[in-house]
Amino acid sequence: MRPQDALPDGLPVALPDAVREALLAPLVDHHCRGVRRDDLVRARFELLITEADAPAPPGTTHFDTPAGAAIRRWCAPLLDLEPHTPPAVYLARRAELGAEEVNRRMLRGAGVAAFLVETSPESPELLSVTETGRHGEAAADEIVRIEQIEHEVAETSGAGVSYISALEGELADRAARAAGLASAIAHRYGLDFDPARPSRGAVIAAANRRLSDPKEPLADPVLLRHLLWTAVEVARAGGLPLQFHTGHGGPEAAPHRADPALMAGFVRALQPMGVPVILLGCRPFHRQAAHLAAAFPHVYVDVGGAPARAGADAVIEELLELAPFHKQLFGSHAHGVAETCYLGALQHRRALARALALRLAADEWSASDAARVAYMIGSGNARRVYRL
Repeated sequence: MRPQDALPDGLPVALPDAVREALLAPLVDHHCRGVRRDDLVRARFELLITEADAPAPPGTTHFDTPAGAAIRRWCAPLLDLEPHTPPAVYLARRAELGAEEVNRRMLRGAGVAAFLVETSPESPELLSVTETGRHGEAAADEIVRIEQIEHEVAETSGAGVSYISALEGELADRAARAAGLASAIAHRYGLDFDPARPSRGAVIAAANRRLSDPKEPLADPVLLRHLLWTAVEVARAGGLPLQFHTGHGGPEAAPHRADPALMAGFVRALQPMGVPVILLGCRPFHRQAAHLAAAFPHVYVDVGGAPARAGADAVIEELLELAPFHKQLFGSHAHGVAETCYLGALQHRRALARALALRLAADEWSASDAARVAYMIGSGNARRVYRL
């Protein structure tokens, strides 16, 4: 059973055949993370559908959120349940089917042709990149989180000089098997960093300090800049894009420092190198990200990640207003549970359908224009930028 709306294909508005086909075509999900392979108790499931790192207050539930409501409405039918089913019924059916079957239904239901899966700390509880593709009947490639590589190198290096060479080698080795690189510097340190490449002496001194306590997350501004510039060189050599997490990023983030406009100096410094820069999860700074994408030829902006209609509609509408259409890429921002992948794809299609319908009704765009934009954002731009 599939979620239904006023129309048989699940789209919220009537559209010309060519536009509807473009919206329903397989997507390239350029930004997702691993989902859990194990069966989940309710408390664990609720933590995975929210940015919070604590249970809901007594007498409440994380199902009382836009994500929780969307799961009950749109994901329930994939589990053979009625829309808006109560949380307890939903979770009981999920447990009855088992995590493997739920993951297959959700990932395949998303209608994705290729998953680009960002890997951070490996966990046996998460589907691997290969398993994600197999469950979704799609291709799958890795996006390497550079901070995780740095952490692994720091734990095995004995001195600052060996740290520098090991970091370069490990990043190059992992990048050779990946579709791109990603950084979470915004959530660790902020995007208002000095864009200049640090000197080798400063890096060695900072590395020696770092190696005195390598288990701690990287926070040294010199080493963060060195890591970024090392990743830039690796990305340039391999023809890979470099993703940056921006916007709100959970309890550990500093939202006021995650505005992508703050990294304009770094973006400008990268322009001669030709490395594509992709700004992820830009809400509530998506307008600033759109301006960067319009101003710089190598900057792209992520579209997606909103589990509810209002958020998805607002982001899609404003990005269509401000950013070149060939600079926008769909990403589900899936994480933790496979429902997030399905919802990311569903809300993207529905929000874009509403935005295109408005332009068609006003005779601002032709049907061929609307279909072309839907294909570009849904898959074409990602295939070009990631060389799929």
